[in-house]
Amino acid sequence: MTTISLRHARVRYGPLEALHGVTLAAAGPGLTVLVGRNGSGRTTALRALAGTVPLSGGAVVWEGVDVTRVPAHERARRGLCLVPERQAVFGSLTVRENLELAAPAYDMALDAYPRLAPLLGRRAGTLSGGEQRMLAVSRALLAHARVVLVDEPAQGMSPTVAARTYELLSGLDACVVIAEQRLPPVPHGRAALVHELRRGTVVFSGEANEWERRAARRTGSSPY
Repeated sequence: MTTISLRHARVRYGPLEALHGVTLAAAGPGLTVLVGRNGSGRTTALRALAGTVPLSGGAVVWEGVDVTRVPAHERARRGLCLVPERQAVFGSLTVRENLELAAPAYDMALDAYPRLAPLLGRRAGTLSGGEQRMLAVSRALLAHARVVLVDEPAQGMSPTVAARTYELLSGLDACVVIAEQRLPPVPHGRAALVHELRRGTVVFSGEANEWERRAARRTGSSPY
């Protein structure tokens, strides 16, 4: 079991505070979804877990150890993989070179996304948005990380490929945390934990089916 959490975390961007004492946890193997509109703090929470933004208060705890002051590259070395929403691939390198940076043998990535096979010689920066997301997620699959953090993994993908992506991520033997504007379809037979963020605070934490029932009761209101 791998656990990672934010405890009373605060993050500031200049004079603005993006997270107001957020506490949330994720455990694995398993899937955790940070749900919220743009500006809700979900992406900032993901970055705080990864160490790519500093906390102005609170802590990041990984497997019972305070890693708040551990830099992002050291968290990566210890088994944390972050797939950001933008600039998630090396645009000047080919698809093949991007995959080889993650693992010398990358057949698993091509099995996951056959569409990448004919693109191996293309520079990643010339791919469509959906193709770049496939490549970025493929690199995460090859990393064999203990904690995988992905911001909007299916952005630009067709519904079929998006469903495949969620299935791949939820099937990893890792603590997987994804940030989405809406709750993605959870693969059949698999549970997911949901933390809903709004304006830098957590307004709900619980199982995905509980969140869906709660959202359904909000007659005439936004699910956020």
